[in-house]
Amino acid sequence: MSIETPEKTAPAPPRAPRSGGAGEQDALRAFLRRVPWRSVAIVVPFLAVFVALSIGSPAFLSAQNIGNVLDRQSGILIIAAAATLVLIAGGIDLSVGATYMFTAVVCGTIIVRVGGETGAALGIIVGILAGLVIGLINGIISTYLKINPLIATLAMSFIILGATKLVSQFGKEGVGQIRVDVPEFRWLALLKPLGVSLPTWIAFIVLIVLGVVLWRTTFGRYVYAAGGNAEAARLAGIRVNVVRIATFAIAGTAAGLAGVIDLARTPSVPENDAIATTLTFTVLAGIVVGGTSILGGAGAVWRTVLGILFIAMLYNGFTLLRIDPLFQGIALGVIILVAVGFDAWSRTRRR
Repeated sequence: MSIETPEKTAPAPPRAPRSGGAGEQDALRAFLRRVPWRSVAIVVPFLAVFVALSIGSPAFLSAQNIGNVLDRQSGILIIAAAATLVLIAGGIDLSVGATYMFTAVVCGTIIVRVGGETGAALGIIVGILAGLVIGLINGIISTYLKINPLIATLAMSFIILGATKLVSQFGKEGVGQIRVDVPEFRWLALLKPLGVSLPTWIAFIVLIVLGVVLWRTTFGRYVYAAGGNAEAARLAGIRVNVVRIATFAIAGTAAGLAGVIDLARTPSVPENDAIATTLTFTVLAGIVVGGTSILGGAGAVWRTVLGILFIAMLYNGFTLLRIDPLFQGIALGVIILVAVGFDAWSRTRRR
């Protein structure tokens, strides 16, 4: 009896090599994934507008104009850089404008009531500390009390603006605004080391410090983790609530510092609610235009700096070229929509 041997399985034919067109498409897709689109999306428009304004207006590149733009934007840059950390960590702070105004009023009131160098020093310290306290309150409300940070900071902005009007009554002499045109305090804005205003130097130092903290420290990695995937960060042992509270505290302190700096630039304390609202949305616009994701987990301080300067450059260019200011708001709105749409597109590409 013969035993039938099973047929040998024929070896699989070698897989045909992919056509040249398919291989090129894969290579192109891999290249597109590696491109830092968020950086490209702000660097390219920034350089394009900078070159266009340099050609269109000879006054744009003058040292005086550049210096004035940086000096006026110093406070906004400080706030925006700190608020970038809040957004990356998964929060949002709509009270930075109100905090900015409140700290300026607190600082001005102390300067008026105490007077002299003591009043100026005390006003600066208390003003900045007031911003820190507000930031801590924002962080605690939006984390441990489980209130959405958008709602929490919006409500806090109304509370802070009301408190601003109450505090200002102690610093006023009659009707009008608080006047702090005193040399013991004004030097903060008038001093120009190496020909550059002191507020610009302060902003530069703050930006460098926050940029390094976010990019090169453990806390910075925790900030990204808290915004990217909070639950995974908690499982990894990161105290997400503490990290988020810290970012709110940094943003509040930055708003206090900016309020003190800008108070030194003007002889009177701003108490207009519209100023606070405009500042808040200018900061958020600069952060979003700079490529920081509104959903958290992605962003960079240097891109926020370019975003703020991009908006300032547009406004400055509109003024130099004598374009109707009506179009400034339209242009900014379009830019924000494009930036948010690009953020959604870039997230889709990573999936």
